[in-house]
Amino acid sequence: MNWPLALGALALLMAFRTDSSKSDEPSMPHALLLVVNQGDQSLSIVDPGPGQQVGKIKTRGIRGHEVIASPDGRLAYVPIYGDSGVGQSGSSGQTVEVIDLATQKIVNTIDLGRPVRPHCAKFAPDGLLYVTAELDNAVDIIDPLSQKRVASIATERPEAHMLAITKDGKRAYTSNVGSGTVTVLDLVHRKPVTVISVADVAQRISLSTDDRWVFTADQKKPRLAVIDTKSNAVSSWISLPSIGYGTAPTPDGRWLLVTMPSASQVAVIDLEQMKVIRTLPVGARPVEILLRPDQPIAYISCMGAGEVGVVDLSKWEVSKVIKTAPGADGLAWALRK
Repeated sequence: MNWPLALGALALLMAFRTDSSKSDEPSMPHALLLVVNQGDQSLSIVDPGPGQQVGKIKTRGIRGHEVIASPDGRLAYVPIYGDSGVGQSGSSGQTVEVIDLATQKIVNTIDLGRPVRPHCAKFAPDGLLYVTAELDNAVDIIDPLSQKRVASIATERPEAHMLAITKDGKRAYTSNVGSGTVTVLDLVHRKPVTVISVADVAQRISLSTDDRWVFTADQKKPRLAVIDTKSNAVSSWISLPSIGYGTAPTPDGRWLLVTMPSASQVAVIDLEQMKVIRTLPVGARPVEILLRPDQPIAYISCMGAGEVGVVDLSKWEVSKVIKTAPGADGLAWALRK
């Protein structure tokens, strides 16, 4: 099972529509929501149907920030970043912890060979795991069969923090925070293509559902950069009510959701008009967004509240709150066979 392609296929099959779909359907079969909690250094396992935490695993390393599940939904990979924020002094992790979701135990630790503050992890269609290696100005490539780092791709800029990969697996984009840039990577030939200047400081990154646009948020001004993936240049800016952070498009490609941590809100952008059409109040310090592929529902990790807000996109309101732990951050789906 190819996890990224499975999500896209499921989204098309379920005909996602925010105007008429119902959000009270049964939960996705064999699906788990994974939540990384920085505060108590743990991974929460949540049943997305009732919105209940069904397990929690304490990580061994100091503060994982993000998580991804294996394509078969059996394992979770948590890069161990360290005890500080991006660009700040503190410890620097160099491992990725592998967790068996059935037994809820750490079954392996992948050593990346040097302290790089690994952060964002993504599986690509080639079956390999790509992990940002922030202090090495690179993206590391891990073979999940050997559980070892097999290669790295230079980002040519420091603080490669987040990563987005196209559906065909040929291109990847990194948000390089302190340099305010985006690096375009050729995953086929494992080399950088170009570096795009965006702002003084930029955070987070996502791709539109058709891979036409890349989005990243200016951290000095309330605006979102729209990068044309054909020209590899900033084509326009979208004004925001407050400084933006994490972004995610809805599966139908109509809306882009943007967390605004200082406002404790999520902005909703109409991608046809390229402008904000509404804002939604959520818990304190929202950071990351994960969409359900089969229903008009968004999960928002709220770091300041230690919870995940469940947003019903057919009603544009928070329908429930899932308490996990302080510092709720990274989100991912585990879709089991």
